[in-house]
Amino acid sequence: MTTTADLETLLAAHESDAFSPDALAGLDTLEEFPGSAVRLLDDAGMPAHYVLSPDGDFSETVQLLRTVARRDLTVAIAHGKTFLGTAPVWVAGTPEQAARLAERVRGGEAVCWGLTERDHGADLLASEFAAVAETDARVDADADADAVGGGWRLTGEKWLINNATRSTLACVLARTDPAGGGRGFSLFLVDKRRLPEGAWRNLPKVRTHGIRGADISGFALDGAPVPADALVGEEGDGIPVVLKALQLTRVACTALSLGAADHALRLARDFATGRELYGRRLADVPHVRRILGRAAAAALTAEAVSALSARSVHTLPGELSTISALTKAYVPTLTQETLGSLGELLGVRGFLTSPPGGGFAKLERDHRICAIFDGSTVVNRAALLNQMPRLARQLSRDRADTEGLRAAADLTAPLPPFDRDRLTLLSVTGCSAVQTLPDTAARMEEEGPSEAGPLMARILAELALLERDSADFVPMTGGLPSTAFGLAERYERAYAAAACLLLWLENPPLRTGRLGTDGLWLRACLTSLTSLLGEDDSDVFGALADVVLDTPAREFTLWGGAV
Repeated sequence: MTTTADLETLLAAHESDAFSPDALAGLDTLEEFPGSAVRLLDDAGMPAHYVLSPDGDFSETVQLLRTVARRDLTVAIAHGKTFLGTAPVWVAGTPEQAARLAERVRGGEAVCWGLTERDHGADLLASEFAAVAETDARVDADADADAVGGGWRLTGEKWLINNATRSTLACVLARTDPAGGGRGFSLFLVDKRRLPEGAWRNLPKVRTHGIRGADISGFALDGAPVPADALVGEEGDGIPVVLKALQLTRVACTALSLGAADHALRLARDFATGRELYGRRLADVPHVRRILGRAAAAALTAEAVSALSARSVHTLPGELSTISALTKAYVPTLTQETLGSLGELLGVRGFLTSPPGGGFAKLERDHRICAIFDGSTVVNRAALLNQMPRLARQLSRDRADTEGLRAAADLTAPLPPFDRDRLTLLSVTGCSAVQTLPDTAARMEEEGPSEAGPLMARILAELALLERDSADFVPMTGGLPSTAFGLAERYERAYAAAACLLLWLENPPLRTGRLGTDGLWLRACLTSLTSLLGEDDSDVFGALADVVLDTPAREFTLWGGAV
């Protein structure tokens, strides 16, 4: 196991070789896999953090992935994919399956997740990849003795799969009931090394617009025999297990966006401080400072959402169906918008693929995929809207898991063990962070900076409108109207505001230093969440820009640490 600080030190020491920006950019141009960087992460013990043991810390895994992502998104996505491939086993596997998998993951073996297919994309219920039970023959000559009978034959193709070729293990969704349906699919952990020759065929690498060096390919199986203990969960549990595993992976994906925001802010800061326009520094131009300040506020808001959601994996697992969907919709979308604004600041340098400024073009291009995988923004907002009637009812009730919420918000509180049995497909208790906003606002009146008062009034007014409008919302069969997605966005912003407020209240260290004094970061985040077009918010964003410009760190974080 490694710490975030140790990993940062290690990667900094290898900026002239494995993590050299020029070398990684060169591999991207050649569309070659960043093997040296991945091996360095393996040797550093990074894979051990993809094992979600009961005594582990999911939020630490997110921070480690962020550390890699702020240097290169291709490396982070290629390496972190193993967590996605293993998540179904942590959610539904037997203790024996989990132990065997954990040993191999800690040894650096890559695992892929075979969900999507060429003709069906995200429509998992249309998947054709099939598994047929074998009940009267040995699965293969080399199988364990307990694999006589009860094995399976897998046939079909999975496509656009990250690490499909490089992985030694694949968690595959297969149709086990020809009729399909919600209980017609099952998950299998396939060990390539145990398959007979010819049973597994790699498909060619797919050329992509971003993350060009990643192993985005696919595979085809033709009657591939797997033992009975390859089944993850019970037969027919495939779709429910996938949905529960996505509750973890969608939160983990925020690490990629946080790292991208770190990288982009650093490039914009260096450009603004090193460039002169009409005899003065670009960093001194009010409009530029406002862009930087807004971008920094967005990055800090995304960090607050990610931090609260990652810790909620341990403290509020029953609410993750809601939390993960809104988090995955909100953070990558906000970050992509932020990259767009910083690209305008960089001007033509934002489009260059070689120095100076070439790093931003690759970064912005690579990040676009983050809003798509593990459910696109639209898919996640639809999932949130499908729970909106329940969430609306909970908004009107004075009930929430306040103990779990405060444990999630207090960044120094010990985390309880991850309890997979508390994961549910629908949140019975709604979303405690949003439902307790009125109580949180009351606490802010007593403990918060006076400057935040008008912002709190606006947040509560917007919450009241959200409660009114969501009460009238009814999900429609056959699709959702485009106007409904605005309701999901408003709910996401309410959660983001709650995350900022809760972190402020539960963590006194976040009220100190240049970011914390007079509630600067909090006021900037709340202003970005509530400000109306044309409002004069230049003072708070200008003050935040000062901190960005004076912080020679790789990351711009609520903790204010230069790592």
